[in-house]
Amino acid sequence: MQKQLVTVAVAALTLSVTVACGTNKTEDGGSGGSCDTSKGTLVLGVIAPQTGGLSAMGLGIKNSAQLAVDQANSACTVKGYKLQLQTEDDEAKPQIGQQAATKLASDTSVVGVVGTLNSSVAETVQPVLAEKKIAMISPANTNPSLSRGKEYPTAPKRAAENYFRVCATDDLQGPFGAKYLVEKAGKKNIAIITDGKTYGDGLAGEFEKLATSLGAKIAGKEKVGEKDTDFSGVIAKIRGANPDAVFYGGEFPVAGPLSKQLKDAGLNIPLMGGDGIYDPKFIDLGGKDGDFATSVGAPPDELPSAKKFVDDYSAKKFKDAFSAYGAFAYDAANALIGGLKKVTDAGDWSADKRADLLKAIGEYKGQGATGEVAFDQYGDSTNKLLTVYQVKSGKWGSVQSGTYNK
Repeated sequence: MQKQLVTVAVAALTLSVTVACGTNKTEDGGSGGSCDTSKGTLVLGVIAPQTGGLSAMGLGIKNSAQLAVDQANSACTVKGYKLQLQTEDDEAKPQIGQQAATKLASDTSVVGVVGTLNSSVAETVQPVLAEKKIAMISPANTNPSLSRGKEYPTAPKRAAENYFRVCATDDLQGPFGAKYLVEKAGKKNIAIITDGKTYGDGLAGEFEKLATSLGAKIAGKEKVGEKDTDFSGVIAKIRGANPDAVFYGGEFPVAGPLSKQLKDAGLNIPLMGGDGIYDPKFIDLGGKDGDFATSVGAPPDELPSAKKFVDDYSAKKFKDAFSAYGAFAYDAANALIGGLKKVTDAGDWSADKRADLLKAIGEYKGQGATGEVAFDQYGDSTNKLLTVYQVKSGKWGSVQSGTYNK
């Protein structure tokens, strides 16, 4: 993951983050009055779950974006301005995310948004921000249609000029997982279960296409609800086909208990999912040794560019871990800040400069915690690195990193 370009004083990293009274705006952690901020305050929004089942990922996104803001303030990166983070809790719900976007879009000091976590939430947030030409850089959305449109397999077209992402997409991640599960793990009779949401269905669909082309048989396809806790009915339906693996399209709050109940029902077979299950909480909730997950990027301890991010995050003593998308959120925030610097170096900020910021972000190139950060003509990341992880002795461990070339 990506190495930050600015040098930050150790003292600045140890200052605590304080929340402005009565708001969800977080003050910077260390300019100490040494920077010229006479032109005012500019706001970077974050839209991600801060409560609920996916809050571990959302809190990691918020904290990592805060780290980038604090470092930029300490280095006086955006001349004449103080940067401030404003976090909105979308609860991983599209309607709540839309309300959060509407709130941020009404503030002319908002320069852009880091978010969202969920692709389904992005579908409601993206158009609200697009109407005001507010940049949106996601650390975690993986559904290809958000950037390339609904016809992305055959007729890709830029879906929204304000939308960017710093992670690889499902049409790469799904096949990457399928290739490993079928060819490396030797699984040939795979049941597919999804939660029916945008992310889960999209990822499972991409997985299925390559798995079947590699000779695997689909032992059954079932859906569960994201709030379900008893999966006995679904397990009974797939048991007769004697699957040797289950691919789950969804997130860890369901995937963990599902894995445990498969084992308890006598189906001691691996469950594989995508980046939505790659979190320690999957294991806490019942994920077992032998289960697999694909995720974007590479493990921080295996990527030299991630070391500074990990060290700096640790020095801030955040209560929550940076989780699966922290380094990506850090890179997203820095891409936004880098574009903002370019725009404000050319003249004072005003809301009518948002279109200029979109152009500057599209041209941004930098070395970050996840590697090289840059965007293609659709707003997608040019960094396509992916990793397969497996649970071993109760912990996730990487088993293969690389890219999937169609």
